Amino acid sequence: MGIGEAIATSLVDEGANLILVSRSEVGFLSHSRGLDKLATLAKNLTPAHPGCKVIYKAVDVGDQKAVDAAVALSIQEIGEIDVLVNNAGLALGAPAAFPQLSISDIMTMNNTNINGMMWVTHAVLNQSMLSRKEGTILNVTPTTALEVPPFPGEAMYHSNKALQEGFTNVLRHELSETNIRVLALRPGCVATNFHSLRVGHDKEKYDKFFEGFQYVTLSP
Repeated sequence: MGIGEAIATSLVDEGANLILVSRSEVGFLSHSRGLDKLATLAKNLTPAHPGCKVIYKAVDVGDQKAVDAAVALSIQEIGEIDVLVNNAGLALGAPAAFPQLSISDIMTMNNTNINGMMWVTHAVLNQSMLSRKEGTILNVTPTTALEVPPFPGEAMYHSNKALQEGFTNVLRHELSETNIRVLALRPGCVATNFHSLRVGHDKEKYDKFFEGFQYVTLSP
């Protein structure tokens, strides 16, 4: 179970209605696979929580117009958004160093990790939170934002996450006169395919990446 699914499970356990969004990027995650993954999660969450409404949408968070439209439609379907969790993240090209990364991978990571977080935050603030001057924005900016792992291939992901830290701090200051909280969640590593992908599925590098981290099992 990844961080996003674990957060969604915890929220629905507390009785929250959920809007689940997953990226849909050509060459990485197809539109149909994105929908299948969201549909499966929604199906698994709802039986134990019949009083909660769970909707899902496959949206490329790097597409500003698509994000705006998805947020507007979601509010129509489920009501105001009280909590936004920005958890979308993408690491490609490792263990290649920055000069060896393809321009396509660089642009894809920037578009998901930076633009995506900003477009979703911008849409939710303007369409729901600012009018009420309340809400919570939680940006998942893991420890990679604060330190560099001991292998090449992290130039883009590391700098993307460092930018998220700066954005979180500035946004918190800008919204300080409202009841909108802006928080950063800095988890360590979660043993999923995400970290295997970022080191090119090299088991030795993967194991070294996890050295020193305490393992925690995420379960429903």
